[in-house]
Amino acid sequence: MPRRVYVHIGAPKTGSTFVQNVLFGNAERLQQAGLLVPGTFQAHDQAMTDLRQVPWRDANLHWTWDRLVESCARWPGDVILTSEGFGAATTAQARRAVESLRPAEVHVVVAARDLWRTFPSMWQQTIRARSTWRFEDFLKAVELGRFDGFWEDYVANRMFLRWGDLVPPAQRHIVTVPQPGTPHDVLWQRFAGILGVPADIGATVDPGSNPSLGAPEIEVLRRVNAALGDRYPHRLPYQRVVHKHLVRAVLQERDNDVRFGVGLDRAGWVAQLAEQQIKELQDYPCHIVGDLAELRPHRMDGSTSPDELDDRQILNAAIETIVGMLGHADSLHQELKAREPAGMLNRVKRGLRRRLVS
Repeated sequence: MPRRVYVHIGAPKTGSTFVQNVLFGNAERLQQAGLLVPGTFQAHDQAMTDLRQVPWRDANLHWTWDRLVESCARWPGDVILTSEGFGAATTAQARRAVESLRPAEVHVVVAARDLWRTFPSMWQQTIRARSTWRFEDFLKAVELGRFDGFWEDYVANRMFLRWGDLVPPAQRHIVTVPQPGTPHDVLWQRFAGILGVPADIGATVDPGSNPSLGAPEIEVLRRVNAALGDRYPHRLPYQRVVHKHLVRAVLQERDNDVRFGVGLDRAGWVAQLAEQQIKELQDYPCHIVGDLAELRPHRMDGSTSPDELDDRQILNAAIETIVGMLGHADSLHQELKAREPAGMLNRVKRGLRRRLVS
């Protein structure tokens, strides 16, 4: 059994994709340094859906939580398991996870980001997961207490308590996400310090592997989601079609220069929430990496909401998206065409061999 197991549980939109790219992209070097990153990102993600028994899990998926645990059972050093979805586990599910990892020393790692940046990022994440609600509706639901799941599943505090209460204080770690303008590798350096591995391992990883969409682009996606009806209703089919061929191939490739965020009319509310968040984490015995003051909004600027875009802006973005998808379709056709001769030749060779054998 491993000596220590670090379970990175999220929260979503706290640089987790960047950290995971460092981990999986440098798995061999990390293993040489004594830290095992078992399997692939998909293995950890699939294990997360099994642990949480989510209704949208594909029954044919290979990886389960028990299989992931078994894959590192004979490693004598340290292990890290990572998924921003782990944090949404119930107390009972988190307890099952921690108990299944013992007698290893289990550490819980969570990252926290200021709410001024979290709100628009989290709403965008829900749209990229097939939601259709408007940004203002999302904010109102949180503000009026009608979306408690935001605090339970997407913000560090409550998920940290559910997992952290299962391990001693010295084995609870909270990482604050640096403010804008900070060198991107600072976040990884903070994780590396917890894991006890060289911080320079991830210095060359591109932090922009999961870029945000601009206001027109995310509004186009929201309207596409609404128009899909009951097509691609579950996570994997939606990822394989919409996310792969629309979001990644086209929308993320646009300039995305019309940013959006919480309006200044809610600045006081967000500032108050930040102080509450900081106070809760200050009062919880744990290892803080970074500075809880980074959870205070650094700069509150006025910004455009996707709800405020006029029809011309949406139409222009939609037309350009169609043009982009035509180019994407053509590139796929060219790739397929380039593979055809070799494929046809192999089929001819196999047919000739069958005739000779018979």
